Amino acid sequence: MKKVLIANRGEIALRIIRACKELGIQTVAVYSEADVDSLHVRFADEAVCIGAPPGAESYLLIPRIISAAEVTNADAIHPGYGFLAENAEFAEVTQSCNIKFIGPDPDMIRNLGDKAFAKNSMRSAKVPTIPGSDGLVESVDEAKKLADKAGYPVIIKATAGGGGRGMRLVRKKAELETMYKQAQQEALVGFGNPGVYLEKYFTHARHIEVQIIGDSYGNVVALGERECSIQRKHQKLIEESPSPAVSEKLREEMCAAAIRGAKNVGYQSAGTIEFLFQDGQFYFMEMNTRIQVEHPVTETVLGIDLIKEQILVAAGEKLSWLGKPLKLRGHAIECRINAEDPEHGFRPSPGKITTFHVPGGPGVRVDTHAYAQYVIPPYYDSLIAKLIVHGKDRMEAIDRAKRALGEFIVEGIKTTIPFHQKVMQNKAFCSGEFDTTFLEKEKL
Repeated sequence: MKKVLIANRGEIALRIIRACKELGIQTVAVYSEADVDSLHVRFADEAVCIGAPPGAESYLLIPRIISAAEVTNADAIHPGYGFLAENAEFAEVTQSCNIKFIGPDPDMIRNLGDKAFAKNSMRSAKVPTIPGSDGLVESVDEAKKLADKAGYPVIIKATAGGGGRGMRLVRKKAELETMYKQAQQEALVGFGNPGVYLEKYFTHARHIEVQIIGDSYGNVVALGERECSIQRKHQKLIEESPSPAVSEKLREEMCAAAIRGAKNVGYQSAGTIEFLFQDGQFYFMEMNTRIQVEHPVTETVLGIDLIKEQILVAAGEKLSWLGKPLKLRGHAIECRINAEDPEHGFRPSPGKITTFHVPGGPGVRVDTHAYAQYVIPPYYDSLIAKLIVHGKDRMEAIDRAKRALGEFIVEGIKTTIPFHQKVMQNKAFCSGEFDTTFLEKEKL
């Protein structure tokens, strides 16, 4: 592998460029006209403009990305996360053009992207799964029978969904028919697939995920868990590792289950197996066949580089960590800094950044593509930076996050920095006693 095109933008594109440079691999950035001044364009060895904003006119146009790879003689493509990272068609086209796709093979992406298939695969690997339908729910009557068996509340989810779309919470039987039809319609419009499935809804669950990576020799390792329960509308805001709710014994069980599930489907590349955890029991929720936004907290507590490893595995190398015990070093917390106004319902706040000062000092890392005078475009995800802090234990990590957030100055636009400062002062968060309903309960 000599040259990698990064089919993405923003901080993740820059993160991949840095990993490639350290591996001695040339890089190609693609960008829309709105991203001409982004740092990923500046720091790549080559850059190709692929169209106008929004993503549908540039980043999502597969022929343009493939053309950019061919004209620059790139022999591999890294999709990052979002955009095309879990698009089986993109992986297929990439491979058909004799370009290496840095990720799972197309069938793996397609199959595990179907949540009903993924659930059945995990069940066959003896991974605990959430009570509910075994596959798609084909009628309202079937949904009613399943809901009666699982017990209300239940949740109806699009099998091809993500990000909270095609999802409806049903608290009582009288609501089920309406919610079922709404979920189907939203799934059809959003994903072109009306298929839905039904699961028991847990009222005070935690969202805990296990990072895994597999190579082409059948080896899979699990790299500990991440706590992702601080969310807004199913979108993660703060992640940490290890989870304050997970004991050593539970960690071993979750990691062993994640490895069984990944090996059962022959998984290769980096991926994440996501669990719901409530009342001492964990249940498989879904599998993400890509690198995650929150991968730095795992890197921080293990002293590893997941992007490098993902690239090396794609190049045909064996996993570096085989036979090595999992040794967590302290505690890491990631705060997603978004261009949003938390005082007004987290509404987007694009515009020119007039002042941009990132924190520093021991145990502080900032992944960002932004800088002073950079204009945040209104067309894409609002993430502008990730603040990752590391401490000898959770309380030191929280204290370090407070200090770093106080040093993080962004002017000209609104950001979620004040929100994160409130969370770091919150008693429930600091105690570690919280779940996915944290924001609803605390009303920050």
